[in-house]
Amino acid sequence: MHPRPGLYDAPRTLMEQTYFRRGFGLRKQIEPLIRSEYHSALVERIRANGYEESWGDGDARVTVRLAEEFGFCYGVDRAVEYAYETRTQFPGRRIFLLGEIIHNPHVNRRLTDMGVVFLQPDAQGRFDFGGIVPEDVVILPAFGATVDDFRRLQAIGCILVDTTCGSVLNVWKRVEQYARDGYTALIHGKHHHEETRATASQALKYPEGRFLIVRDMDDTRRVMDYLEGRPGAMTREQFLAHFAEKMSAGFDPDLHLSRIGVANQTTMLSGDSLGIAAEVGRSLQRRFGGEPGFDIGQHFRSFDTICSATQERQDAVEKLMSGPEGAPDVMVVIGGYNSSNTNHLAVLCARHAVTFHVADASCIDPERGTIRFKPAGTPLDAPEVEAEDWLPAGPLVVGLTAGASTPNVRIGEAVELLLRVRGLQVQEESVATA
Repeated sequence: MHPRPGLYDAPRTLMEQTYFRRGFGLRKQIEPLIRSEYHSALVERIRANGYEESWGDGDARVTVRLAEEFGFCYGVDRAVEYAYETRTQFPGRRIFLLGEIIHNPHVNRRLTDMGVVFLQPDAQGRFDFGGIVPEDVVILPAFGATVDDFRRLQAIGCILVDTTCGSVLNVWKRVEQYARDGYTALIHGKHHHEETRATASQALKYPEGRFLIVRDMDDTRRVMDYLEGRPGAMTREQFLAHFAEKMSAGFDPDLHLSRIGVANQTTMLSGDSLGIAAEVGRSLQRRFGGEPGFDIGQHFRSFDTICSATQERQDAVEKLMSGPEGAPDVMVVIGGYNSSNTNHLAVLCARHAVTFHVADASCIDPERGTIRFKPAGTPLDAPEVEAEDWLPAGPLVVGLTAGASTPNVRIGEAVELLLRVRGLQVQEESVATA
C-alpha cells in the first residue's frame, strides 16, 4: 500500500497538536523588531531613485547601480519572521534549529543571540536528537528537512515549527510523483546541500523510490554515456564509486536509468538545469527510440522547478549587465559563501565584470582600502582572498546584487563602506568628502 501523500506524512492528530506551519499570528508584534534589524533606508532610497544613485564629482564620482531584484525573497522573509514568532510564542522553552534557518551569517548570529540552539549534522548529514525532549521546540529551516529527520522528531513528540519554502515544496511534490510512478528522480543540485538532501528523501516515501544527484552537465553526461554504452563510458564499478554519496541505497544503473524524472535544487542556475533536462531527454530518445511503440513520456519527465525568486534575481543580473550603459566597472555580490543562489549570482556577474563575492559588508575595509572575498566559482571550502586598490581610479560605476538570504541592512552597509573607500560618506540628503 502506498503511503498517504503529504508534506512529511505526519498523522493528522499529531500535526494538530505539535506541528505548526502557518505562523502564530504575532506578525504585528515582531514587525518593528524585524524592520529595525533588517531594513535599510539607503537601499530604499536608491530603489526609489530607479535603482541608481551617484555621489561625488569629476574623477571622484561613484555611481551605484542595484539589480532590480535582490536580497530577501518571500520564502526567506517568511522563515525569518516565523523564527522570531517562535521565540516570542515559546519564551520559556528550549528552541532548536535544524542546521541554519537560511545561509546568512548575520541572521543566524542574531537567532543565536536570541537563545536559539543550532543543531549541526555529522559528516554523513545525520543529526543527533538524543538531547531533545517533548517539551522542546524544533524549527525546520527554509531548506526543509529530510523525511527521516522529520519522522525521528515526530516520534520524540516535540513541537515542530516548519519554515520550509513553498518553492522547495513544489519540487518535493514532483519528486514524490516520480517515485510513485516508477521514475528515478535525477536531481540537479549539490549533494551535500540541505535542500537537496531533503528533496532526495522525498523519493524514499515509496518502497521502490530512488534518486540520483548530478552536480553539473559533466556529471549528467557521465550518467547518460553509461546508459547509452558509449565509448569511454564509466564501468559499472566506476559509476557506483563516482556517485556513491549521490544516489539512493541499492541504486542499480543497469536497471534504474530507463525511466528518469528531472528535478533540481531550486537555487541552481536555471540555464544549467534546463540544459541538463534537455540532455537527459535526448539521451533517452537515442537509447530507447528504436523500440516498437516508443513513447518518450514513458521514459522521461521534466518540469522547471527553479524558484521564481532565484530566477528573478538571475534575470535582474543579466539585465544589469546588458543594459544600454554597459556592464558596471565592478560588481559586488553580497551573501553567505555557503549560499547556493548567491554563488550562482557571482558566477553570472563574473562573466561580464570584475566581481567580488563578499559574505558580509564587514569584508570591505575602507581604512585599509581592502576587500575580503571569494572569487566566483571557487569551492565551498576555499579560503577568502584579499585585494587592495580594488576600486579603480576615476569615475566609477559599481553594481550591487545580493542573494535571497541577504537582508537590506547589509546591502546598505556595503554601499556606505565602498563609498568610504573613495573618500565619500552617505548623509541624509547628500554626500560630502570625508
